[in-house]
Amino acid sequence: MKIIEKEKNKDEIIKLLKGTKREYIEDVIDELCGNGFFEAPASTRFHLNMEGGLAQHSLNVCKMGIMLRKQLLQEDPELTELLPEDSVIIVSLLHDVCKSDIYKKCLKRRKNNFGQWEDVEGYEVDYKNFPLGHGEKSVIMVLRMGFNLTDEEIMAMRWHMSAWDLAFQSPDIKGNYNKAKEICPLCALLQCADNLAANIIEREEEEDVLIQKF
Repeated sequence: MKIIEKEKNKDEIIKLLKGTKREYIEDVIDELCGNGFFEAPASTRFHLNMEGGLAQHSLNVCKMGIMLRKQLLQEDPELTELLPEDSVIIVSLLHDVCKSDIYKKCLKRRKNNFGQWEDVEGYEVDYKNFPLGHGEKSVIMVLRMGFNLTDEEIMAMRWHMSAWDLAFQSPDIKGNYNKAKEICPLCALLQCADNLAANIIEREEEEDVLIQKF
C-alpha cells in the first residue's frame, strides 16, 4: 500500500488555496488545520482508507480538475469564464470537507493471505457531529468558515456525488440536480475529476479483502 506523504500534501494544498488569492482563504486553511481534514481517511474501506487519505484524494481531484480544465479550454476557449481556475481549485480541494469529522478509528477483522482472521486498525463512520448529508454539508461547512463561494461553486460541491446521492429518491431534488448540471459546467468537471481520481488514480489503494467490524 502506498505511503501517504501527509506533510507534503498539506503544504501543497495550502499553497494551492493561497494561490487563488480569494478573500478569507486563510480562514479556510486555519479551519482545515484544526478540524482533522489533513488526518482523516477518504473512506472506511474503499479508496484511500488510511490516515491522510482525505487530503490525498482532494489533491488528486484538484490535479485532475486542473488537467481537465486545460484540455477543455484548448477545445473551447469560450469556457474560460465558465471554468475559472480558482473555482476549479476551490471545489476540488473542498468538495469532501464534510468527511473531516465523520471517521473514527476502530478495530476490524479481516482474512489474511492464509485465510486466517486477524485484527487490523480501521475506520468506522460516526455522523453524530453534524448529520446533514454529503455535498450540502461541505457547502455549509465552507460557508461557516466565512468564505464566500460563488453560485457555481456551491452547485458543483453540492451535486458532486451525482447519482450516488440518496437525495435522488426525491423527484424535486433530481430536478434541481438536472438544472444545475445544465447551467453549470463546473458541476460536470468536478464529477469527472472526482470519479477519475477515486476509480483510476487511487485504484491501487483498494484492498480486495473481506472485512468485518470487530
